[in-house]
Amino acid sequence: MTENDIPLVSFFKRLLDPAIILGSLYLVIMAKDEVFTGDYLVLMIIAFFISSYVYEQIDLYRTLHIGKHLGYAGDIFFGWMIVVVILALVGQVTGLRYEFSDGVIWTWFALAPFALLLSRLTAHMLAFNLGKTPEVRSAVIVGCNEPGIDILKRLESDSSTGMDMRGFFDDRDQASRPAELQGPHLGAIADVGPYVREHKIKTIFICLPMSAQPRVLALMEELRDTTASVYFVPDIYTFGLIQARLDHVGGVPVIGICETPFTGLRGVVKRGSDIVLALLIQILLLPIMLAIAIGVKLSSPGRIIFAQRRYGLNGEEIIVYKFRSMAVTEDGAVVNQAKKNDARVTRFGGFLRRTSLDELPQFFNVLQGRMSIVGPRPHAVAHNEQYRKLIQGYMLRHKVKPGITGWAQVNGYRGETDTLDKMRSRIEFDLEYLRNWSLALDLWIIVRTVKEVLKKDSAY
Repeated sequence: MTENDIPLVSFFKRLLDPAIILGSLYLVIMAKDEVFTGDYLVLMIIAFFISSYVYEQIDLYRTLHIGKHLGYAGDIFFGWMIVVVILALVGQVTGLRYEFSDGVIWTWFALAPFALLLSRLTAHMLAFNLGKTPEVRSAVIVGCNEPGIDILKRLESDSSTGMDMRGFFDDRDQASRPAELQGPHLGAIADVGPYVREHKIKTIFICLPMSAQPRVLALMEELRDTTASVYFVPDIYTFGLIQARLDHVGGVPVIGICETPFTGLRGVVKRGSDIVLALLIQILLLPIMLAIAIGVKLSSPGRIIFAQRRYGLNGEEIIVYKFRSMAVTEDGAVVNQAKKNDARVTRFGGFLRRTSLDELPQFFNVLQGRMSIVGPRPHAVAHNEQYRKLIQGYMLRHKVKPGITGWAQVNGYRGETDTLDKMRSRIEFDLEYLRNWSLALDLWIIVRTVKEVLKKDSAY
């Protein structure tokens, strides 16, 4: 049984969450001795529907269920930040913001997420703890491998699971079993059924690799005449997991192994932040861009803007803009990376490359939707075709839009990558960014980028 199967939790999720938000607004109005006007009623109606949709998309209860309390609280405050931004935009467009007391609104914005957190923790306690004696469930692991080790570690680190781990089953020689997998060896896989029936085992974790499908099916068939709960832990650790998660396709449960982090609400947040920041930066830097354009034109003959083909989202070709920094504009089957003291780089172009000012036209690419402010740096098509054959998982970086700056660049891989090892390290940082994306990480990368640019170190 999951938390979503419990009526009390489901009730909180679908109705009381937005009701608590509205209730906190009403209490603040009363505490401030304000008159409850029709405008406040309109605000409540708008907040009800917006908060219902936002928190439904974030799916907070799954986060709490697996014990990540800090992540759970973070989701509550992140979701409330989204609600506040949307309400502020609606208020600005409609003019409603001038009908409310600033003291009421700011107090409500500050208190509502804490009220949400308190109510949800209370619901969780009532649903799972009140009046219950913790049940201890006997459990066994089938498979002596990395998934089995992971399950064992998680159960041992969380005492609230109530699992009594009896041991594990595996067909292989136990002399070579991983040292991390502690506990008695209970027998071969063929012994699982008799052991479960004899000892009335309540939980079974099948951690066999996907290549062992016939054995898994045979074991599942044998366990049909038991009352044990069976969980299959697929051996997907050999894959480069990118935003792995449970999902549904047409009602069929699936496990997403490699997916973009920018789906649903995350995609809206990512695109919205790109547009806002790109517009702001373009407005602030417009005089500097005009001066750079004049400098490029005066420094050497040729076009001001250099357009080069790159791979974008899903490996599709895009055109990326830069201020021209070289006397030549290579965009063919062979493209040589710029090197230190490269004769092709003009004197003014060298200054642009050291300060990364040559990248400024790419904010137009961001507004076009071809690029993002933060993401894996786009490589020339010729380089992509070269390295995709040499580096495993290279093309996974194209699960997202390329960026003006990225996690690899702020970790020392900015500029030329003159060896395969350097490029491999850059790709590892790109994939790490995909696995761990958050809006906070994007903002941190932007801050780090400014610091790196001021160092004037590795780009030329």
